[in-house]
Amino acid sequence: MRLSSVLLSALLCAASARAQYFSAGWTPGQPVPPAEPQGGAPPPAHTFERAAAPLPTPEQAGAQAQTTASPASTLKSLTSLLDVNRLLTSGPVASLFGKIGVNITDAVAKGAASPWDERVPLLTDENFDDVVVREVLTEQEEKDRVWFIIISVSAGQNNAVSKFVDESFDKAFNETVITGDLPNVRWGRIDYINVTYLTTKWAIWTGPYLLVLTDRGQTLRFYKADRVRITAELIRELLVEELWRNSAPWKTNFAPGGKREWVLHYYAVALTYIFNFVNRFPRWMLMIASGAVASLVMRLLHKNPEAPVPAPAPTAAPVAPQKQPGADLVVSQGSATAVGSSATATASPSKSKGKLRKNAKK
Repeated sequence: MRLSSVLLSALLCAASARAQYFSAGWTPGQPVPPAEPQGGAPPPAHTFERAAAPLPTPEQAGAQAQTTASPASTLKSLTSLLDVNRLLTSGPVASLFGKIGVNITDAVAKGAASPWDERVPLLTDENFDDVVVREVLTEQEEKDRVWFIIISVSAGQNNAVSKFVDESFDKAFNETVITGDLPNVRWGRIDYINVTYLTTKWAIWTGPYLLVLTDRGQTLRFYKADRVRITAELIRELLVEELWRNSAPWKTNFAPGGKREWVLHYYAVALTYIFNFVNRFPRWMLMIASGAVASLVMRLLHKNPEAPVPAPAPTAAPVAPQKQPGADLVVSQGSATAVGSSATATASPSKSKGKLRKNAKK
């Protein structure tokens, strides 16, 4: 029994042994393996190294970003795909225009170029507080700081007055940069079409306007630019001689610091949310949607009222004929006469038959 158990154990050990521990020996032409270091432990038969995760390719990264994008960014990307400028500059459309001799890419680029002097900073709802309100200034610089801003509408509509005022503004700015006589004045531009919060908070519903801003945006002086012929000389005279100080600032309950300033603030915030949502759609899509809504409203307003259905006329109940008192008497007399005559008519044949029988017997 002991011998059989020993043999069984040996067989199990032999079965669990692997062939890699046994070498087939050296064959002619086989390179000689390097000698193992003296006294060193042999390397393990199997090694395991965790493979590093491969870096995603740009295509994979873009696909992952699209899957994890928010609905707003997805809507924005969809809007960019439906943009007319993007469609016109795409490969097939650009090649089609090229065949008829039109370089549509250059035309779109010229149309998208800014018509203003790019040295003048463009103020928006997002950067106004950082650039104007929280500008880093010393105490004396804060007292002397004057912002001269133009609120332009020429980017969104073909307004000749606004274009002329923009040219005069840029010319005055260029002359000021050359002379350097207004170190405390900073120039800025607001695009009325793309700025909602600031123009609504300042109760500006049209343009163009010239604005003199001091006290970090708390004191405002507005000048309607279409009242007089605005020239570069007139603008420089207004700033160099500080004629703007003769104008009264905007001080009402809705002005900055007024007790009802919060009304225009929240109204401007609401309009900003609406504008940011609507601005994600292309203009041609908004025109189609607005036309459909206007057509529906006009149909509802000019809809003819339905003619009232006339009620059915009530049917009169049949009237029973009235019997006259003399008619019953006449009818009764007539019926009695008819009965009497019929009785007489029936009695006479019976008498004639009796007479015939008697004559026959005789």
